[in-house]
Amino acid sequence: MVKIIGVRFRTAGKIYFFDPAKFPIKRGDHVIVETARGVEYGTVVGDPRMVEDDKVVQPLKPVLRVATKRDDEQEANNKLKEKDAFKICLEKIKKHNLEMKLIDAEYTFDNNKVLFYFTADGRIDFRELVKDLASVFKTRIELRQIGVRDETKILGGIGICGRPLCCHSHLSEFVPVSIKMAKEQNLSLNPTKISGVCGRLMCCLKHEEETYEYLNKTLPNVGDFVTTEDGLKGEVHSVNVLRQLVKVIVQIDDEKEIREYKVEQLRFKRRHKKEKREGMSDEELRELKELEKLEKQEKQDGKSKLDDN
Repeated sequence: MVKIIGVRFRTAGKIYFFDPAKFPIKRGDHVIVETARGVEYGTVVGDPRMVEDDKVVQPLKPVLRVATKRDDEQEANNKLKEKDAFKICLEKIKKHNLEMKLIDAEYTFDNNKVLFYFTADGRIDFRELVKDLASVFKTRIELRQIGVRDETKILGGIGICGRPLCCHSHLSEFVPVSIKMAKEQNLSLNPTKISGVCGRLMCCLKHEEETYEYLNKTLPNVGDFVTTEDGLKGEVHSVNVLRQLVKVIVQIDDEKEIREYKVEQLRFKRRHKKEKREGMSDEELRELKELEKLEKQEKQDGKSKLDDN
């Protein structure tokens, strides 16, 4: 068993594990640690705990020290310097006439490096820009091209639910999402309704996926034929997944009638669920295919470019 603490270096960022050593550390404290990027200032996100040795990446680096008042002041000063660095980089991008969108500037705690995050449609030759920036800041310069999900995670915003974006407020890592999840939750396949601010599928599709998968296993699909507990046979008109209710079209005295039953009141053999693309315009179908294409590309891109500690 080994004692660890979890540390974050940005809001809703990935959590990294460190050895608390002999320091009395608690949740919410700021600590100074050594990472692949150098000496960094991070926030402790949980009290020290014991875990199995194989649950963490070895060797486990120790905390250098609990942040002092001087460290706090240096971190605050770095944040001010980042604003100036952002403005300077914007000017240099314009000077070199580069087609790139600057998203954020970040100093490492020890000022050993300045990172600039940007988005662009393709590859950008920024070698001259790096030389220009290095002559201004007199330190190592790194320009990192990120994707649209990372851009949204940094900038934040409000989702269609009216709440702050999940990726900016609490999701430490992006989870794989797919069109299949929208189908499982019986959502509209209109891309404008299932894509987020970043233009990709909403991360929150994953939140209730397991619940819907479990509940859907007990329900018939729309169009399935069922037998009710009172001996009537009919076709499923619609289902309410969360309430586990099924509306069935039954025939009584030569007239068709829609009746609602609890799922346990029905007998049926579940068929393979059909795709709900009926009623979608050609334009919506094209947008949906483009969304599927973007999701495949997202999987190929791999993990977030923000996490490199």
